[in-house]
Amino acid sequence: MAAVGAGLWAMWANRTRRTGDGPELAGYEKFRAAMEKQGAGLPAPEEPAESA
Repeated sequence: MAAVGAGLWAMWANRTRRTGDGPELAGYEKFRAAMEKQGAGLPAPEEPAESA
């Protein structure tokens, strides 16, 4: 019985979706661009010293 349920779930999870991730990805790209622009004037963070 579990195998049948797993097969049905796999078919459902692998279905062709009608909508893409366009709006979400566009928003993420805007966010990344803003973060990169905001951090452009800051010095790079220092690497933590390794303890021996």
